[in-house]
Amino acid sequence: MTTFLCIRHASCDGLGRTLWGRTPGIRLNEQGRLEAQQLAEGFDGTRFDAIYSSPLERALETAEAIARRMNLEVTRSDALNEIDYGEWSAQTFEQLHGDERWHHFNSERSTAVIPGGESFLEVQNRVVKEIDRLAHEHGNGRIALVSHADVIRAAVGYFDGTPIDLLLSIEVSPCSIHRLRRFSKTESA
Repeated sequence: MTTFLCIRHASCDGLGRTLWGRTPGIRLNEQGRLEAQQLAEGFDGTRFDAIYSSPLERALETAEAIARRMNLEVTRSDALNEIDYGEWSAQTFEQLHGDERWHHFNSERSTAVIPGGESFLEVQNRVVKEIDRLAHEHGNGRIALVSHADVIRAAVGYFDGTPIDLLLSIEVSPCSIHRLRRFSKTESA
């Protein structure tokens, strides 16, 4: 059985005010660098077999803080990338407040369409496939997955059986950790 620790990246400027999505160049701010360092220090005595990260800078910087502490390399995984928020990327939540499509997305993610982006079902599908692939690859390993709030919600919700439309009830704060355990396809429960 593989143990996954799903870790949200540390703080960056605009967190809670701007929907960065896949906007390139969004890095950890001073508070975020401190959070990532404290997170890494909190893993003292813990050993990971591998660390995978979203390719976005804020996730990579968080993963690299952990990797340095454990003398590991970070492997980039496109499956852990942030949701493609399309037209909504880099808009403030204040700007999005007037968009009915945004309200629909936040109340009915199972059917909502992100203009120019991907559906929540597509996000959930890609992250679950990646977790299953990594469970097969790493057997009884302990793996860190550094990603983004909604991607982590998609994974946790899938394995916990939480309907997509209720996933916002899952709190995913900066540097929070959600543990998942997965059997590989060759193991039996």
